[in-house]
Formats: sequence, structure tokens, C-alpha cells
Amino acid sequence: MVFLSMEVLSSSWIIVFFVSAFMILCSTEARVKLPRNETIPALIVFGDSIVDPGNNNNLSTLVKCNFVPYGRDLAGGSPTGRFSNGKIPSDFIGMTEELGIKELLPAYSNPALQPSDLLTGVSFASGGSGFDSLTPKIASVLSLSDQLEMFKEYVGKLKAMVGEEKTKTILSKGVFLVVAGSDDIANSYFVIGIRKRQYDIPAYTDLMLSSASSFFKELYGLGARRLAIAGAPPLGCLPSQRSIAGGRQRECAEDYNTAAKMFNTKLISELDSLHGNFSQAKFVYIDIYSPLLDLIQNPQKSGFEVVDKGCCGTGRVEAAVLCRILDPFTCKNASSYVFWDSYHPTESAYKFIIGEIIQKCVDKFF
Repeated sequence: MVFLSMEVLSSSWIIVFFVSAFMILCSTEARVKLPRNETIPALIVFGDSIVDPGNNNNLSTLVKCNFVPYGRDLAGGSPTGRFSNGKIPSDFIGMTEELGIKELLPAYSNPALQPSDLLTGVSFASGGSGFDSLTPKIASVLSLSDQLEMFKEYVGKLKAMVGEEKTKTILSKGVFLVVAGSDDIANSYFVIGIRKRQYDIPAYTDLMLSSASSFFKELYGLGARRLAIAGAPPLGCLPSQRSIAGGRQRECAEDYNTAAKMFNTKLISELDSLHGNFSQAKFVYIDIYSPLLDLIQNPQKSGFEVVDKGCCGTGRVEAAVLCRILDPFTCKNASSYVFWDSYHPTESAYKFIIGEIIQKCVDKFF
């Protein structure tokens, strides 16, 4: 199946970053300051592998990582389906006393999910997904439409537990985090190339934006009022993309970065427009491109050493199942690496980047 090389080399996963995140902390001591009498009762997450804590575990897809060496630095050292050595962006929120969210945000499809978990939010994200409807089909994972249907089921469960009004409060005061788009650009457009034969970069980013905007409007219609949307990361500087398109020296692939920056520029403009049309909601853009690129270009100032390869395997092309096959070659200490596999950051990189942006993002909601 062609998909193996695609997702392995460029897995969904953008990561980017994300850092997805948006509401996350740099350390357990760090605190996010909220205005008096304001709360954020829940974090509800959609998107791709950057914020997927295990929704792909039981899918018939190669885009999963519920096996070693993934998760080795989580408490207990057990793989959960998170595409990293430890916590992912959506988990860090639980380390913030002011937000009051649990330490690990669970996957909605986790069989061990408890009713009480629903009250503080869950993740519907699926590694390999994207704004382009073709992207999740290639990877055989959950589309954003699938995730939205799961969310509707979740809302029904909430109403049964706490009633209509309490549910409305959880949705309107909670933060909806969306991290997607990297797999569209990296996989559907460049690596697999299906969309590249149909669109130039400006036209394809328009297609992505149209789908993204429709998704945000659907979330608004279902009760979301605080939406945090991560932009695309510098995809051309991910280890896998350096190997695929960076030449013999494995430099950053600038055409990938150009596409990411173009999408981000359009996304910012669209979010401003949505805010004008839906005045009761806040649409907050999360810039992960700049902090991740700075970390890659200036790693030493933040305590990192390795930026052009991941920790698992050779670090050049491995992700998902290839990390399991080449586990004996995985580095001993991931904390000096920006990337865990050839596509996803390490827990340390996530913590650092989000510590740089969290308070600024939170402030924009109030």
C-alpha cells in the first residue's frame, strides 16, 4: 500500500506543530493567568497526530503508534497512541492549576474513558487527518467530518449527564483546539502528489482554507465560542521532508515552507473575517511556524542539540511502524532532540514552544 512510505516519511503530523497547542504550559511550575471570575472548564480537540492521544489505535491504518518506543517517557513508560516519546500539546493543559484540566487529555475512543472525563474535555483528533477530505482517505483515518460526528455524540452524553444549560456552559467557556493542515501539504500535495497534479500551491491552499472555514463555522453552530487554531509549521524543516526534498545536504525544503506560510497568511485573514461575522466567538490564531523555526535554527539557546533528525531509528525517515522496527537504534536521551521521530517533536520541544506562546494565546480570549 503506497501509504506506508507516505505516512512514515511524512506522517500526518505536523506538527507542527502545534504545539498545537495552545493552551499549554512550559513546565509544571508555570501558570496561565486568567481574568478574575473567568474559567476554562474543558479542552476539546480536533485535528491530526500532533494532538491525537490514541484515537487511531483500533483503526485499520498504518498511522498509529500504540507500541514501543512511543510513550517511553510517559509515567509508566507505556505507549498510548500518542505520536511522541511522552506528552503531546493537549496534555500540558492539565498541568495548569488555573485551568483545572486533568494531566492527560484522553482520546474519545479510549475504551477506558470514564463519564467524568467528558466534563473536562477529550480529543477527537486522528493522526493523518487534514482539512482536505482526500487526506484522511489516503491514510484510512478519521476525517474532520467523522470527528464532528463523534463530537455530536459527546454533546449528547454531556446533556444526559449534566443537563442542557450546564452543557451549554461547558461548550461556550471551554476551548476548542484545532490542529490540522500539515498532512494536507506534506502528504496529499507533495509526497503523494495527487493534489499537486490538480492544483498549484495558491489554489490548493485556497481549497484547504475553504474546508477549514466551513469546519470552524460548524463548530460555532454546535456551541463553540472559544476556538484556538494552529497554523502550519515549517514543514520543509522536518527531518522526513529534509530527507525527501532537501537535496544531498538535507537542507530545509523551501517549497514546503512556502506552502505552509501561504496557508498561514490566508488562515489569519479568514479568522479575522470570522470574528467579524460571529462577534460572540473568539477565533485565535496560534503561530507555531515562528517558534518552531527559531528552535530549529537556534537550538543551543534553548538547550537542544539535534534538529535535523529524530530520536527514533536513524531519525531521517522513520515514523510509526518503522520506529518499532528500528527501535534498537533509538537514542537514549530524547531531551536534546527537537524531534522524536522524523515528523513529530519530542515532549521537551512541545513544552518549550508552548511555554513561549500559551499566555499570549489565552489572553486573546478575554
